[in-house]
Amino acid sequence: MKRILDCRASDFLTFNRSDLIRSIRKAEGRTVLAEVIPTVQPLYPEVTNAELARAFGADMILLNMLDVFHPYIKGLESHALFGNVPGETMSDNPIMELKRLVGLPIGVNLEPVDFSEKSEDMYDVKQGRLATREAFARASELGIDFICLTGNPNTGVTNEAIEQAIINARQEFAGVIIAGKMHQAGVGRVLDQEAYVRFAEAGADIILIPAPGTVPGVRENEFYEVTREIQALDKLVLAAIGTSQEGSDEATIRDIALSSKRGGTDIFHIGDAGLSGIATPENIQALSIAIRGRRHTYIRMAASVNR
Repeated sequence: MKRILDCRASDFLTFNRSDLIRSIRKAEGRTVLAEVIPTVQPLYPEVTNAELARAFGADMILLNMLDVFHPYIKGLESHALFGNVPGETMSDNPIMELKRLVGLPIGVNLEPVDFSEKSEDMYDVKQGRLATREAFARASELGIDFICLTGNPNTGVTNEAIEQAIINARQEFAGVIIAGKMHQAGVGRVLDQEAYVRFAEAGADIILIPAPGTVPGVRENEFYEVTREIQALDKLVLAAIGTSQEGSDEATIRDIALSSKRGGTDIFHIGDAGLSGIATPENIQALSIAIRGRRHTYIRMAASVNR
């Protein structure tokens, strides 16, 4: 994916919403989005999981389980070079330091929990991970480039709550909005064409749907039809591997990737449950090679963030 950067006076990277969307379109189905958990011990303590994902071919980084009111990224402690922003420290805003290191768009999951659907067996979600107006505003302050309105397993996220969250987010957040469910998340249907149309009309830029073969019953032909309908609304489609298959074998990843590409997706997501808060790195690489070949993958892996 072509990098489109806009350097602010603080010398930190930001990614303009329209430019980022345009860049993904121009990539023609060759964009890899890797999800990582920044709050757990990284796979290797010398680097963050985001840096590792980038090194194996990721174009975009999605942070899961991050509390936007108390952001913390394990693995950054020895790398912080703050001082360009008066009064700011790594504990105030580790996002900017991470962006300096990886040179990629950084996003965060925020969860539109439907509290009317909550039950005793569902997990509680911290305030800083909920899809609220305050969280959207804080994400903007942190320099987050995109937000993903979705649900972790068993959190009580519904499509109705996602739709309302999109409306609120569009008023508070200037970046890219991704919305959808990659698995049930405790409540309701996963693949819901009517909901996707509502998400698009509410202001989402990218609609997230489960990749073929990741959720029972999601087949390639159905994925293709849903994708065509979403793209007819001038929105992008993200095919998600969010069912722990990110920790499966490389052949499975390649099969899902090629099925998603035949289905017409714009972005390929790979989840965080392969190892310690990250997909198996070889699977990120296998996904990248499957959809765009070794040439593009190796260049992505080798290129300095200063290029």
